[in-house]
Parts: sequence; structure tokens; C-alpha cells
Amino acid sequence: MPAVTCYKRVMNRIDRAGRDMNTTCDVLAGYRVVDHSEFITGPYAAMLLADMGADVVKVERPEGDDARKWGPPFLDGDALGFIALNRGKTSITCDLADKTEREALIERIGAADIFVHNLRADVPAKFGIDGASLTRRFPKLIYADLGAFGHTGPWKERPGYEPIIQAVAGLFSVNGDPSGPESRIGVSIIDLSTGMWTAIGVLAALAKRTATGHGSLVNTSLFESGLMWASNHIAGYSVTGKMPARQGSGHPSLTPYQAFHCTDGLLMVCPGNDRLWRKFAEVLGHPEWPDEPRYKRNVDRMKERDVLLPAIAEIMKRQNRAYWSAKLDAVGVPHGPLNSVPQVLELAQVAALAMLTKPYEGSPALFHGLPLSIDGERAGGPEKAPKIGEHNGKV
Repeated sequence: MPAVTCYKRVMNRIDRAGRDMNTTCDVLAGYRVVDHSEFITGPYAAMLLADMGADVVKVERPEGDDARKWGPPFLDGDALGFIALNRGKTSITCDLADKTEREALIERIGAADIFVHNLRADVPAKFGIDGASLTRRFPKLIYADLGAFGHTGPWKERPGYEPIIQAVAGLFSVNGDPSGPESRIGVSIIDLSTGMWTAIGVLAALAKRTATGHGSLVNTSLFESGLMWASNHIAGYSVTGKMPARQGSGHPSLTPYQAFHCTDGLLMVCPGNDRLWRKFAEVLGHPEWPDEPRYKRNVDRMKERDVLLPAIAEIMKRQNRAYWSAKLDAVGVPHGPLNSVPQVLELAQVAALAMLTKPYEGSPALFHGLPLSIDGERAGGPEKAPKIGEHNGKV
């Protein structure tokens, strides 16, 4: 099927699924958020709250969030990355150096429930919008401060971006094929997960405020998220004194648990326990393997992986992915093909979940709702992102 025809079919399927599913989730309706953040982490945290119904006012410098220029590609004059993380908000501008505008902003923060920012560490105190000052002045305020390396320690004022944190937190060292160089993880897991931790902290602080009547200061940072992602490797090293080698698609503690070449591409196969391993061995035509002492338990297979994995690979490469998928489905062994983005969009499951929307009429651009539903309602819908200062004087 031609690529254009296939893409149109996928878009039609996503459109139909979106119309059939309620995409309004307003569990935070009535809460007011002031979002004075830019780039990825802070805007994502605030958009999570907006997608759950909160009223979010994005505060930008007069020239706008730098992420508006992070393209191509662009849509409606702004970078797609900016749009993806700022939909459903209103936008006003504020020059912090202007006393009148700054005081108006502080009054707006005081009237809100939540203030989110990822300003450079020395900026808030300079303009009287630091956590200590605002939470003292507005005792019910939930103040969310997103930093680079944390709110304490010798690096607390050090700036940082996603790839720097991946490098410093050790994530480069455990990612990539062992035959190649260390590699950056290809999605912004540090930025996005820090936004998620911030939203989780804000929700916890809202629960605390309901019980006590008092707000909270919520601190998160990119580096702390990086340490969290590296935690399993840190734990292993702390016990063994050794770092496991990079595994490519494999796993440092499970065998077999990786992608294998078939005649038409790679198939990820994950028999995550000895029971599933027995079923996988039967599919491979070697039901005797799980009874051999060297392959019986995972700890034994780990010792023999240099022998076992090539033997499995030799068998898998003889058939295509559909053949192996049917066999593995029949016995319940988890598996899946290594898909490209276009192949992901072709999946019927993607359409059925109605997580992707097209908010811009006349544009094929797809944006995401949240990967959660509450009482059957998807959080996040087909909202657009605001233009710079679009709502000055209106909110």
C-alpha cells in the first residue's frame, strides 16, 4: 500500500476513534495555576494539570518562551515541540524587570492555587518571587520549583539541559549497543519525568492542603530524576562493585530477554520467568532446554548467555516475524516487533485508545492526550497552544 494512502487510512481511524471517546477530564476544575516556565519540564508539568481540568495561565517573557523557536518543524508560527507541551493554556507576558508588571504577577500568583516555574536559580530571589517569600506571603500557595541539579548542594545554581543530565547521571554509560559508543536515550525522559514528578508533588500538596489548610514548597530537579532512572544500576553496583555491560536490546539480569533477528526484522521476546522460558523453548523446538541444569533457572542461563543467545538467534532468523508472533501468541509469551514511528501509527490499538488528536484544522499534526483515563474519560484533548501574550488583559 502506498505510504500516502496508508497515512490517510491511519488518520481516518484516529479521527473516528477520537470522536467515539470522551476526551474531557476535569478532576482539577476550579484550581488555578500560574505557569512561569519554559522549554520542556515546567511546561509539561503545568500541561498535565491543564489536561486534568485546571485553569493554567502561562507567563512568558515579552519575547516569548524560547521553545517556540525550537524548530523546524513549525505549525502556526511556533515549533511543534512547544505546541505539544503548552496546549490548553492561556498566555500573558510579564517583564520581571518592570515593577508594575512584576507586582501584578505576584498578585496573580497569590490569587492562584499553584505556581510552577523553572527560572534560573538566582532569578526568583532577585525579583521577590522565591519560594520562601511567596509561601510566607501566601500560606495556602503550592509553590513548585523545578531546578537543574537540585535545590541544595554545591551544584544548586548550576544550569543544565536533558543531555547534560543524562551524561552526568550515568545514563549514557548504560545505553547503546556494546559494540558501539555510549549513547543518549532518544527521548527526553529526564525533562518529561521531572514534569511528571512535579505534577505528582503538586497533587500530593493539594491533598495535604485539603487536610491542613496550608500550602507547600515542592522541589524537583532534572538531576534527581536522572538519579532515579539510574537507581537500579546504582543498587547493583553498590552490592557487586561492578557495572553491567551495555546490553543493546537485552537486559543485565534476564536471559533470554531481548530482540532477535527474523527474516524481515527484529522481534523483541521477553520470557520474564522460568515458566515462560519453558514455553519459549518449546516454540523454538527445544523442549529439553529448560530441564538441562545449565539452562534451567535464570541464574544458570545468565552464566551461559554467550552460548544460549547465539543458539536462539540461529533458530529465530529462519522465519519471519509473523510466523514467530503467531507461535508465541499461542503459548502466551510476551513479544513485539521493533516498530518505526509510521508503523506505530498503523496499529489498531493506537487508534482504539484515542490518545492522539488533531487540534489544528487543516493540519495533519498529531498531539497527545495523557496516558491515563479517570472514570472512562481521557485526560487531555484537542486544545491548541496560545500565541505569545494572546490573553493579556483578558484573564
